[in-house]
Amino acid sequence: MRLGYLGPAGTFSEEAVRQAAVPDAELVPFASIHEAVVAVDRGAVDRALVPVENSLEGGVSATLDALAWDARATAIVGETVLDIRNCLIAREPIALEAVEAVLSHPQPLAQCARFLRAELPGAAVRAAASTAEAVRKVAEADEPWAALGPRGAAERYGATILREEIDDEPGNATRFVWLAPAGTDADHGAGEGPWKTSVLFAGAGDGQPGWLVRCLSEFAFRGVNLTKIESRPMRGRLGHYLFHVDMEGRADEAAVADAVKALGGHCDEVRLLGTYPAA
Repeated sequence: MRLGYLGPAGTFSEEAVRQAAVPDAELVPFASIHEAVVAVDRGAVDRALVPVENSLEGGVSATLDALAWDARATAIVGETVLDIRNCLIAREPIALEAVEAVLSHPQPLAQCARFLRAELPGAAVRAAASTAEAVRKVAEADEPWAALGPRGAAERYGATILREEIDDEPGNATRFVWLAPAGTDADHGAGEGPWKTSVLFAGAGDGQPGWLVRCLSEFAFRGVNLTKIESRPMRGRLGHYLFHVDMEGRADEAAVADAVKALGGHCDEVRLLGTYPAA
């Protein structure tokens, strides 16, 4: 089985994939989250594990947008949660006041924003494609740079950890979702525990007062608990949005199925993104 993830080696995504311990799997790194998602849709990999939500920064827009627009033949079949512990990493020991730039993926940069403001106020903040790519660049550069990333990336690229666990909150965690071709059984961790269902919806009526309330009431009236709702802009339609929602329960349970069906009466598009065991 070929499993895609946000690479290169040494990212939190690789750590999450390895924790899943899928026997005999070939791990396939991709340069971006979008590429990892689309690889499933195009059949380049059997599955991919991508971040979808962080406890500090909320939804991962690259994953949400790829599922909405560019991977319509892909489904969510499972999820896992990884504790995130960011480190400040440099090529060699260096005083914090000497660091001129800090590199990382935008999510860790935001997750450690308070630390950066307090401890490195004069350093430029620069986005990288991934945490591991940021650490690699810092390890190879002659410049007084630092990166935010996992301990494993520092070890892999021979870099030095200047500070550990610099996240703004100690409970920092990221939820990852397993993606597979539509129609694949949700078999990662399946059992007697709780399930989730993820749905995307959008409608031309979103400019009318109370439209979103009416949509969400279809779940409330049937006792279906929503665990997350995320809005993303409609491409080319300023002021209009599509919505990603996660809910408790399986898609084939009567209350969930009826709510999703009724949602269609308010929307131009309702798409089941997946039903899967909750982490």
